[in-house]
Order: sequence, then C-alpha cells, then structure tokens
Amino acid sequence: MANNEDGLIDLRNQLDNIDDQLLTLINNRMKVVHQVGALKAKSGGAIYRPEREKAIIDRLENLNNQNNGLLNRSAIEALFLEIFAISRNLELPENIAYLGPEGSFTHQAAEARFGAMSAYLPIHSIKGVFREVSSKKAKFGVVPIENSSNGIVSDTINCLSEYNLKIIAEVVLDIHHTLSSNCDKVKDIKKIYSKDIAFEQCSKFLADTGLDEVEHIPVESTTKAAKYAVNEPNSAAICPHVGAKLHNLPILFENIEDTDNNKTRFFIVSDFENAQSGNDKTSILVKLPDRQGALVDFLNDFNDAGINLTKIKSHITGGNSIFFIDFDGHKDDENVKKVLLKHSESVKVLGSYVKEINDI
Repeated sequence: MANNEDGLIDLRNQLDNIDDQLLTLINNRMKVVHQVGALKAKSGGAIYRPEREKAIIDRLENLNNQNNGLLNRSAIEALFLEIFAISRNLELPENIAYLGPEGSFTHQAAEARFGAMSAYLPIHSIKGVFREVSSKKAKFGVVPIENSSNGIVSDTINCLSEYNLKIIAEVVLDIHHTLSSNCDKVKDIKKIYSKDIAFEQCSKFLADTGLDEVEHIPVESTTKAAKYAVNEPNSAAICPHVGAKLHNLPILFENIEDTDNNKTRFFIVSDFENAQSGNDKTSILVKLPDRQGALVDFLNDFNDAGINLTKIKSHITGGNSIFFIDFDGHKDDENVKKVLLKHSESVKVLGSYVKEINDI
C-alpha cells in the first residue's frame, strides 16, 4: 500500500510540475499577444481572425498526429479556442451581442467561439443584434441562420439583406434537450414548461414516459422554462443543459430529443471581411432579373467556373423573391471573382468565412 501511495504522490508531483510549466508558457504567450494587440491597434487590424485560428488548429493537429499525441482535433479545439478567446480579451475587450435570453443555444454558440470571459449582450430580437453591431455598441453579433428540422430563419435573411454587415464565421451546434426538475421521480411532475418547438422535438420521449398526459405550458424560451420550473413545485422544464445549469435546476434526463441529428447553424457578423484561409465558404443573396431562364443561366455560370454550390434557398423579403446561396470558396478566389463581377448587379456578397467541418 505504501508503494502505491508513494507512486501516486510522485505522479501528482509530476502533474504539478507540468501545470507550473503550462502557466509560465501561457503567460509568455499572452505577453506576445499583448504586443500583437498593440500593433493591430495602430494599424486598425481586426482582433478576431477565424482563418488564422483555423491555421493554428490545423498545424497543431498535424503536430499532434506526428507525435502520436493522445488528443483528437475536438480536444485541441476545446483547449486552444478558449486560449484564443482569453487572448482576444487581453488585446481588446469587445462586446458580443447575441439573440437572447442568457442560457439560450445562441448564447452557447457565442461562447463556443468567444469563450467564457467575453462581455455578452443578450438581445431580444435578431434585428436588435444587427442594430447593436451596426451602431458599434457590439463588435460581433451571433444569430441563428438555419435548423436542420425547421429550415432557414427568415429574420436573419431579412437583416442580412438590410444591413451592411459581413458574415465572418459560422458555428454549427448539435441541439440537445434535457428534462430538468426538482422532482426526484417522473410521476411527481404535473406540468412542463418549454417552447412549442421543443415539445415537438421531444414528443417521443414525452409519450414513452407518460409525460404527454401532463400539462404542457409554452413559454418564449427554454431558458425561461428552467427559471419557472426551479421555483414551482411538481414542475419540469425541457431546456438545454446550459439553461438548467444557469438556474441550478437538476437534470433528470439528457438528450431527450426524438432525433440525434438536430443541428442549428449560427452566423457571426461584424464590420470587417476575412482573408482567404484555403477552406472557405461564401454566402450571397441573389435577386435575378425577371426573365425566363435567369436562374438556370446564373447557376450554369457557377458550374462552368467549377464552383460547388452547397445550398440554395428561395426567400421573400420586402415583397421580392431572392435566393440565399452558399458555395465553396472565397469571394477573392479568381474563379469566384469572375462570376460575382458578371452578376454584380444581382448579387450581394454576405461574407466569406472558414467552412465548418460539422455542417447541416
């Protein structure tokens, strides 16, 4: 037993020593970050550069694989995206506006890119988020653009059309719901709070557990559902993990949604444009001339240029029919530039940004 204890003490001492080295190295990194921030302040350069962060993650993943490291890409991203977020706040603390309330999936998407230390502004409407960024009260805005089950978010398309902001990043989240309650047993639950859509997405679980027979009370957000449930006896909430945690509401069941492939895609918007990363996606809005074959001609130009269209959705904004289109490539790629120039009167470029591996 003594040998085991001695061995454990030795291992803990090794871990302490490694932690000490990590702290020193991270502080050294932050000193260099401070110098970078000073240079950017003079030149007016953007603090958040998704293409640069992707290049760092790619390099570290390759280095890790060459050395047979134990970390996978997701683990490397989790570590270094938080370090990047801390670095940005040291360079220049900036506000991030997002579609609230606090504890929503949009809040979760914002934290996935900007870390826990950033200053977050929950805004009650998508248009409000765009207003905050346009007026420079916030440097970044985070809004949903589409859900794998419910399609495109019209308010976001309308705002992208109306405001002159650029998409500078996308975030794709797997959407998971919990059943959270102060009740220890399901049979004690008499009412459930949540959004209409969350009740629909969890209908099989509710039927299987007999909770389709209790009172379902729709509220404006799943986070507010958790707030109500924590204060009311014999009630529960269908809410994201972050919402239950925010209100200290115990989680009875996790991942109760009917399908395991429910994803929501979010855009990060700001007032600058990204450089090319080599793995980019571009989003555009297109209003074509009212003539037969206009759409076919437009799409053929992309095909002839070897540009892969990944999404095309029709939409009505301001009484006009427009198309929301995603394609692989950056707006400054030579083949893309030629097509966009040819159709410059019909196209609004919304932004080029690093393509997420986990897409809808």
